[in-house]
Amino acid sequence: MRRVIAAALALSVLVLLAGAARAAETAARPAAAGPTTRPIESFDYSKFDPSKYPPRKRRSECFLGIHFDLHANPGCREIGRNVTPEMVERILESVKPDYIQVDCKGHRGLSSYPTRVGNPAPGFVSDPLRVWREVTARRGVGLYMHYSGVWDNEALKHHPDWAAIGADGKPAANATSVFGPYVDKLLIPQLEELCDVYGVDGAWVDGDCWATVADWSPAAQAAFVKATGIKQVPRKSGEPHWLEYMEFCRAAFRDYVKHYVEALKTHNPRFQVISNWAYSDHMPEAVRDVECLSGDYSMQDSVNSARFSGRCLANQNAPWDLMAWAFSCEYRAPGRSIKSVPQLQREAAVVLSLGGGFQAYFKQKNDLSIYDWQMKLMAETARFCRARQALCYKTRDVPQIGLLYSRAAIVRKTSGLYSLRAQQGPMRGVLQCLLEGQHCVDVVMEHQLEPARLAEFPLIVVPEWEYLEPAFKARLVEYVRGGGNVLLIGPAPAALFAKELDVTFTAAAQTTPVPYLERDGWLGGQRGAWRKVRLGKTARPFGRLYMEDDPRSPSQAAASITPLGKGRLAAVYVDMGEAYLRARTFTSRNFLSALVRELVPAPLVEVTGSHGVDVTPRRKDGQLRINLVNTAGPHEDKHVYVFDDIPPVGPLQVVLRPGRRPARLRLEPAGLDLPFTWADGAARFTVPRVEIHEVIVVD
Repeated sequence: MRRVIAAALALSVLVLLAGAARAAETAARPAAAGPTTRPIESFDYSKFDPSKYPPRKRRSECFLGIHFDLHANPGCREIGRNVTPEMVERILESVKPDYIQVDCKGHRGLSSYPTRVGNPAPGFVSDPLRVWREVTARRGVGLYMHYSGVWDNEALKHHPDWAAIGADGKPAANATSVFGPYVDKLLIPQLEELCDVYGVDGAWVDGDCWATVADWSPAAQAAFVKATGIKQVPRKSGEPHWLEYMEFCRAAFRDYVKHYVEALKTHNPRFQVISNWAYSDHMPEAVRDVECLSGDYSMQDSVNSARFSGRCLANQNAPWDLMAWAFSCEYRAPGRSIKSVPQLQREAAVVLSLGGGFQAYFKQKNDLSIYDWQMKLMAETARFCRARQALCYKTRDVPQIGLLYSRAAIVRKTSGLYSLRAQQGPMRGVLQCLLEGQHCVDVVMEHQLEPARLAEFPLIVVPEWEYLEPAFKARLVEYVRGGGNVLLIGPAPAALFAKELDVTFTAAAQTTPVPYLERDGWLGGQRGAWRKVRLGKTARPFGRLYMEDDPRSPSQAAASITPLGKGRLAAVYVDMGEAYLRARTFTSRNFLSALVRELVPAPLVEVTGSHGVDVTPRRKDGQLRINLVNTAGPHEDKHVYVFDDIPPVGPLQVVLRPGRRPARLRLEPAGLDLPFTWADGAARFTVPRVEIHEVIVVD
């Protein structure tokens, strides 16, 4: 036994000695070459000299862009390692964009360039922003910064007193206060640094309106009391002056944007600011202060998101674009997948058909380089867009149906400031129902509907709003008396016009039992609020609403149409919008289409042959252009991230009433002449096939 123990000890000694020898050898061996982080002060801080480079387009003239961002995090310790001029050159050569947006400060608040003003990320090997600027400037391509505005976690970490304060007295986790020093101490100085040192052309300010929260900081409350004379500041919805306080906070955000835009314009008149989602469906107000409008629509259900958001921007009388997410997944879930070429091209088509510019968002790696292989998607999409640029970019609407987006109503339905998605469901559903009936629809807001503009629309649709300002309601009534048509959808807006409709409601709104809407001998359950109604002598019934899934069950008028002056006022007595999103039936689509056609029997254009096509008339240089966008396929299915098969639609039968006999009809960019017949003021013809997007050009 002793000999065994001795042998074991001897073996252990040998192993230890061998290990020590290997350690010594390893220590003596030269270290493997790797990236060396540099102190911030070691980077070039000289000012950019624009005179050395060719001129670049103003953002308001840019049609096509690429957006890269990262939202730098504490794991970013080798920034710039793989960012090279060759990488940027390859992007510009393959995609040929008008501008590029790259990350500089995300919501986390860490800057992904070696800032001396802001809060830099942990480690820099080189300065990636110098590379992006040098190559884009040499090629005459604009460079814009992805910069998180109100949302800045790092700023709040170092300056807790910069936070907005909730009604409960607790500081916001993400939102800085627009009443506080953040804008002057960090946002403006950092954007001035980017302007001077890097010569960037502007900033796309993310996390701005939609990240802004109502603020009960001492500064905010004091400002409210001073401005209004109201001593008791409300804390929750329903308390006196709640709406006034919310409006005060919204006005403070507008003032905050105006302040930093004017400061940057004073610093450099060529610096351009885009505040993400300002004056859009998030912020349905008249445009002020910013040069262009932009937003990034949903990465899932993207077609419907772009349909709605694009229509909210298209009538704001400002240059605009929308950004697609080039990948899809559940928000913040792992396993994102890059979209297919036809999938992204179709999203672009929705935007282009409305006159907007297009950009797509691709992720950056932690070192700020890109995923090179993904650029083939953007290159193919860019070629698709360029083929349609002259046809579509900056076209104007041709008023047909105006779907009312009431700011006065929606601010009464939300407890927030500009996060309005939850309250938009009825409006989105009505829009989708109309579009899938091949109706031509614009989204219009109160400030866009002065009497002369209102009179251009044959029909205004009011989708389930519970409130309208009395003056605006009176404007709608006068529009009808002058020959217009208004369609009220749902018992809530119908109740606002009960006198003009000549109807009496005999019970409160109810959701049970679920009624059944009838059209063409088919019944469909219509989930949503409905209301019992008795029609007066001048109100004509339209359609039936049954109490059971049986046409022999008790029923009432589903809608009514009442003459008023030279026009007509119609109402549907059951909600349709939210139901169309959640429990869609062809019965509801066909019912609404029939009612619209009753009010506008001879519209500018009628398209039949498929419900999977959006019809969007636009005008440019006096020329009428009818956009046809194929909306077939599983784009709404949240379980389908990526699909590469969009079934073509067609043949489509078209009736067009342009006001005069066309000299020629052609389908572009296919370059196909469309033979037509002409009778009774209408051209009748066939579009044989739409793969993704075609435009009927009327010569």
